[in-house]
Amino acid sequence: MNWHELLQQQINETFTVTERLVKLLDEKDLSWKPSATNNWMTTGQLLFHLSQSCGMPIKGFTTGQWAMPAHSDMNDKKAASMPPPAEKLQTVTTIDEALALLATDRKTALDSLTQCSEEDLSTKQVSAPWDPTPVNLGKRLLGMIDHFNQHKAQLFYYLKLQGKPVNTMHLYGK
Repeated sequence: MNWHELLQQQINETFTVTERLVKLLDEKDLSWKPSATNNWMTTGQLLFHLSQSCGMPIKGFTTGQWAMPAHSDMNDKKAASMPPPAEKLQTVTTIDEALALLATDRKTALDSLTQCSEEDLSTKQVSAPWDPTPVNLGKRLLGMIDHFNQHKAQLFYYLKLQGKPVNTMHLYGK
């Protein structure tokens, strides 16, 4: 398996499972969060963040065009070390909006991947706005899929904590 096959497979599998999890939600669930303390995102904010956490950074790494969230200033080292307060984060207002944003992010990820040669994915070294360390491009892109996967798991636990009938098979899409 080469980098393109691996990354395409991981993107498609992860987005498919995430979309299934989103479809288990109702509109009333979007304002739910695990606790009023400790800077938790609402479910709607988590869905918005999911829709920005894979395709957008993959496009940044592959094209150099970074569209960082409005609350981000990567030159502000103090701000970069602290997440913004949850109440400042964007949210989705409907399940349909979340699904549409996820579809757009998946397309962005897959389209951006087609702009890379197999050689670039294997050998090109790139840094991130949040980490100046040069890392292999393929590994950076896989890291963004992993970032998405972490938030997919967070959504799974949000569903579980809301009493939705989910189990491990929902998390892995089997």
